Amino acid sequence: MKIKEIMTHTVEIIHPSDTLQNAAEKMRNHNVGFLPVYNGGELIGVLTDRDIVVRGMAKGADPRTMLIWEMITSPAIYCFEDQSVDDAIDLMHDNQIRRLVILNRTTKQLAGVISLGDLAINVDDKMSGEVLQYISA
Repeated sequence: MKIKEIMTHTVEIIHPSDTLQNAAEKMRNHNVGFLPVYNGGELIGVLTDRDIVVRGMAKGADPRTMLIWEMITSPAIYCFEDQSVDDAIDLMHDNQIRRLVILNRTTKQLAGVISLGDLAINVDDKMSGEVLQYISA
């Protein structure tokens, strides 16, 4: 099975000059916990809800003034949409991540995101449990 068959195609992004408050609002409004960070047309990293809490709030950052570029996880780990789901699973396991940016191989532009949730609902029940355990190990 190819990644493009199960990935989430609609993805919100954030820019490095946006504030943590903007990111948190975008996450809340779109019910996501992960935003790819783009500078112009270039993927420069990712921001998670955990990054906001652990790197931002725990340090006493003011979310109205703290900029995204100070909090991002970089470089972003990604796969291409034409790769197999097994490739994505291995990459997620190796990097201990729960969400993965998916790019178009030809244009190198954002094509989607794959998450543990996408994997859990799109593979059979037995494999789903094994995948979740493998990535979380």
